[in-house]
Amino acid sequence: MSIENIIDEAWEKRDQITQSSDENLKNIVNQIIDDLDSGKVRVAEKINGEWKTHQYLKKAIMLSFRMYPMENLNGPYSSWYDKAHLLKGKTAGWTKEDHEKAGFRMVPNSPVRKGSYVGKNAVLMPCYVNIGAYIDEGTMIDTFARAGSCSQIGKNCHISAGSGVGGVLEPAQALPTIIEDNVFLGAMSEVVEGVIVGEGSVLSMGMYIGQSTKIVDRKTGEITYGKIPPYSVVVPGSLPDKNNAAAPSLYCAVIIKQVDEKTRSKTSVNDLLRE
Repeated sequence: MSIENIIDEAWEKRDQITQSSDENLKNIVNQIIDDLDSGKVRVAEKINGEWKTHQYLKKAIMLSFRMYPMENLNGPYSSWYDKAHLLKGKTAGWTKEDHEKAGFRMVPNSPVRKGSYVGKNAVLMPCYVNIGAYIDEGTMIDTFARAGSCSQIGKNCHISAGSGVGGVLEPAQALPTIIEDNVFLGAMSEVVEGVIVGEGSVLSMGMYIGQSTKIVDRKTGEITYGKIPPYSVVVPGSLPDKNNAAAPSLYCAVIIKQVDEKTRSKTSVNDLLRE
């Protein structure tokens, strides 16, 4: 049986999976978490222009929670209580040589869980990166920003201070939240529920986008959900109730313009957000 088939079969009887389950299954799950950690595999990837979720990898993560007990870890100013296989984090025990080989900068107080991948020349300010997340080369996860479980963040992105890229671990078939290459996510924003932000997009500060958020193209009036087209410039807005002028307007995301790749590369974020 392939690894994928073994995980799928175990998932069907997951209620029976415990700390004393088959050692071979545990070894396979451990290997998958190691492969996620090294970037050898990733929870979602773009295939023929479409993002695809590899369900068995999410299932392996969830099975691992059943296989390992809770454990305690004491530190100099606190103690922590978490699943034993994840308690010490991705970089626990790393030497200077280990950090140099990995090639990313990691500022103190940046919890990064084992099973998450961070690419070369990435910068992690004091932030949080959960299991299954994939952060590609040259991206900055800024102060108090969060990369949720299984989130996929592309190359040369800036996830600004206080922002969150939501985790989607369950259900297994659900697409995780995806930030494609060269995206700027403004401060104190949240992108969640498997929303896709297309390459080269710029989102103003304070954006909140989930699957139910109306995304309005200001030029055409078209309303869509779940995906920001590539090279979009997006700001918060509101929509009135067409049937009741006295009713409160509801929040929406407004695409105020779209730019080509050349313009995006030569124009500052502040200029793009101005009318």
